[in-house]
Amino acid sequence: MRFQLLGPLALADGTDTVVLQPSKPANLLAALLLHANSAVSAEYLQRAIWGEEQPATAKAALQTCVLRLRRLFSRHGVTTSIEAVPGGYRITAAPPTLDLLGFRDRVRRAAGLAREPEAELCALRDALALWQGSLLANVRSVVLHRDEVPRLAEERLRAVERVCDLLLGLGRCGEALVDLWTATRVHPGHERFHEQLIEALYRSGRQAQALAEYRRVKGFLLEELGVDPSPSLRRLELSILRGEDLGPAGPAAPHVIRGETVPLPATRPSTDRGAVPAMDPGAAPVTDRGTAAAGDRGATPVGDRAAPPVGGRGAAPVAHAAPVADRSAVPVASPGATPVAARVAAAGTDAPPAGTDAPAAASRIGAVPAVPHFTGRAAETAAMTARLTATSPPEDDRPLTVLVSGAPGIGKSALAQHAARLVRDAFPAGQLLVPMTRADGEPRPADEVAADVAATLGASGEGRALLILDDVIDADQVRPLLTPRGEAGALPGHAVVVTSRMGLGGLIATHGGWVQRLTTFTEAESYALLLTALGAERVEAEPRAAHRLAALCGHFPAALRILTARLLTRPGLRLADAADWLGEDPLARLTLTDSPDHSVDGLFDRALGRLDPRLSEAFTHLAQGPPALLDDQGPEDEGPVPEAVRERLADAGLLEDGPPGPYRIHDLLRAHVRRTARIRDRRTEKV
Repeated sequence: MRFQLLGPLALADGTDTVVLQPSKPANLLAALLLHANSAVSAEYLQRAIWGEEQPATAKAALQTCVLRLRRLFSRHGVTTSIEAVPGGYRITAAPPTLDLLGFRDRVRRAAGLAREPEAELCALRDALALWQGSLLANVRSVVLHRDEVPRLAEERLRAVERVCDLLLGLGRCGEALVDLWTATRVHPGHERFHEQLIEALYRSGRQAQALAEYRRVKGFLLEELGVDPSPSLRRLELSILRGEDLGPAGPAAPHVIRGETVPLPATRPSTDRGAVPAMDPGAAPVTDRGTAAAGDRGATPVGDRAAPPVGGRGAAPVAHAAPVADRSAVPVASPGATPVAARVAAAGTDAPPAGTDAPAAASRIGAVPAVPHFTGRAAETAAMTARLTATSPPEDDRPLTVLVSGAPGIGKSALAQHAARLVRDAFPAGQLLVPMTRADGEPRPADEVAADVAATLGASGEGRALLILDDVIDADQVRPLLTPRGEAGALPGHAVVVTSRMGLGGLIATHGGWVQRLTTFTEAESYALLLTALGAERVEAEPRAAHRLAALCGHFPAALRILTARLLTRPGLRLADAADWLGEDPLARLTLTDSPDHSVDGLFDRALGRLDPRLSEAFTHLAQGPPALLDDQGPEDEGPVPEAVRERLADAGLLEDGPPGPYRIHDLLRAHVRRTARIRDRRTEKV
């Protein structure tokens, strides 16, 4: 059970959250949690509950509020106690049980990573992900909102400011702009955000917009506050008017080729941590093939691309998960790097094409990483590798295309990356992992992807490359990329693996290709995953319990991977005891307690969030109703759900092929929908 302060005051267990209604006990709980692990005087608590003018019975009423909170804790299984201490009360909490302490702990860890900007950025984003909305919106305490909330809000603003500094220092101006547009509008008097926004616009080649934003800020400061812009803002405006270079990048932007990362050196040492070079769209990238750095610190696996990455913005690792390069990894130079090495850096900048004002979105194209402990999918792997290495070229010079589709969390990205690594010798120009969605889940347009790939690979002539277009939303997003050689936007002569939750039948009909549709693991594959992840000694000592755990996970790769992560952190827990514990509430327990977003519930929520609202409503109706709703005849009292609706849901990976009947819903997915409905019905509770 966790306390949530960074938003509405709430109690959370996994993804099950109870938001407390405004009340005096809620005021008391907020005051105690804001000073967790410290004795809080009764006088302060009384002021937090009633304000400066307290009733004569305030002391006795405070004791009543404490009793009501203790009953609430008992009702929800909260083991934390409110203890009486001389002169007041104290509540004990730790980073895993109180989001405020978790936020501060992650910010402290980020500060220790100042020499590794990517790792620091990752840690800060982890910290900011804990904020859930308006601070203490359901706590009606004038004292707390006057004395405590502004201080906490300032802690968050400092973290956001540092994130934007890091993005600018890494040359990722497009990502910085996303945060800064919001920050400057929500906090119009925060000059540092305006300075960062103007700088990001200028470095993205949008000089006119940068000057317009400066004029807007200057007008606001004069009209609302009667002051001039700060000296640093005025110096920035002067530099923009003169068209000056703002200086070199701080941390060098790494580029990746065929599994190796090669750093680009800065043009000269920088003393400004936030400085980045002015971007010249026509400039050739700086390269140094002889540069070498310390050893690679590895890669962190994450699940199906719908799930956010581990250690990044919150996602569960899933079965034979697709790895994403660790943001804290130290680059390693490859003495045998391919010719692509001299050009990959260009794909990672935010510089707009010459003659345009709009910046290109930051490309996250990278090498295809290895998949640690890949398990199962032997037949699918063999089929994919055979097709990717086939000697006969596709007709009319279209790229050789393999589509890997299936439900969210089923392991599409992992299979694609594993197969790609096995055939890497057949693609001398390299292998690239190309994310087809932005950080906010929006699809990237085909022309943007084509430009990034072209900048990475350069002119053809160095052999074939293998591209994984990962997490494609619909056929129109990739159709322009799969046109014959010589047409605009095409990927001529290369092989392409497309991963998508959608069936993309229209794409296969018009452009051809092979389809690999993934389903859940077999019982043997699930058992093999447990053996690989937990070790043969532990699993073979309790084979019956291991099979039961796999069955409770529905042989669903994402669920199995989350389960193994939990069991690895508790090596002394017997598998039989774990099966009993998991069986009580599988969905609530298939989450990582220190990262609640890493959960089966979260994975399914994000998948359903992509659906058309009417289709999502239809799926909810199907999942909550009897299995007969999926039959062609339907229940006697209701009739069938239209086949077109069922087909669209099956195409989205949410319905599986029967038996029984032509369709069925995975047990975990059905349980998730029903559980979500129950939580929605009791979202608020009086204290």
